[in-house]
Amino acid sequence: MTTAVAAPFRFFALQVVRTRRLGGVDWIRPAPANGASLPTRAGSGACSCTAEEGDRAEPRQPTTTPQMRVPDPAPPAGSKRHPPSPSLTRVTFAGPDLRAFRSDGLDQSLSLFLPHPGQAEPAVPVELGEGWWQGWRELPEDVRAVMRSYTLRSLRRDTDGHTAEIDVDFVLHGLEPDSGIQAGPAARWAADAAPGDRVLLLGPAVADNRAIRFRPPEDTDLVVIWGDETAVPAACAIVEALPAGTRARVWLQVPHAEDVQDLRTAADAEITWLVGDAADGPEATLATLRAAQLPPAEHPYVWIAGESGCVKRLRRHFVGERGVDRRRVTFVGYWRRGLTEEQLREQG
Repeated sequence: MTTAVAAPFRFFALQVVRTRRLGGVDWIRPAPANGASLPTRAGSGACSCTAEEGDRAEPRQPTTTPQMRVPDPAPPAGSKRHPPSPSLTRVTFAGPDLRAFRSDGLDQSLSLFLPHPGQAEPAVPVELGEGWWQGWRELPEDVRAVMRSYTLRSLRRDTDGHTAEIDVDFVLHGLEPDSGIQAGPAARWAADAAPGDRVLLLGPAVADNRAIRFRPPEDTDLVVIWGDETAVPAACAIVEALPAGTRARVWLQVPHAEDVQDLRTAADAEITWLVGDAADGPEATLATLRAAQLPPAEHPYVWIAGESGCVKRLRRHFVGERGVDRRRVTFVGYWRRGLTEEQLREQG
């Protein structure tokens, strides 16, 4: 498929090659003998790595703190296997079109077009060229493809340097037991995705493009990151790619302890997993960050992504309360409480 949209973006026809539920740590330790339960509200771990100049440090496991559920090198007595994440599933896509896919960004935004149940492929009138958008909107709602925005989790290249596979992590809102909310079409599709399923992706054909937001200035001496479960894929990609010598303070919010992932990074990064639903409101998250002591820095850079209302509150905190230059704060609302993506799109 060679239909151009607006450079540097184009359509890519892809197929699912595999899926898997995510789950960050391998073992859950048993409760202490005195009957006290393990904390589940928050966990934190610090990864401190060093390397010789010009070398990348070998990533390490985060060091243990009393508040963290951590992997053990061998299962201790009474342990059990960690269940898979109830909230996150990874879908890997491939296809000949991907040879033209280009991205150097760590929070690369993409648009996925998914078929409705019973459709063999998503309905998008790509033959209309730059008129595809209007043509897509004019299709009946139960026919036109479901359009959703995601971030790239990772990509793999072939021996010629062309993109061979990409990973996209889906949040399974509404599919958890007793979630109390209705699952959307993208979550339902991801939960049932199987090898061979076809999708359409609108993504970059140029490595440096406007859908990349994480752009720390060259003089950055501290990277600060917060993201809810919708931003975890991008945040994890960023953290894993930070070079040795980079100081980073990271907060990642997920609904369940089983959603915690085992991150590896060469950076001097302190990573805190906050277990609790960010959709309940920003107050608890804001209180956690207000209480946090950041390392001293002259030129910090802040990246915040997730629910729009929470993101705005946290931006005001960093700019208004901590005095961070607003030009050094990147904030991205991936979703808004109470609204579907279609409703957000209608609002412009």
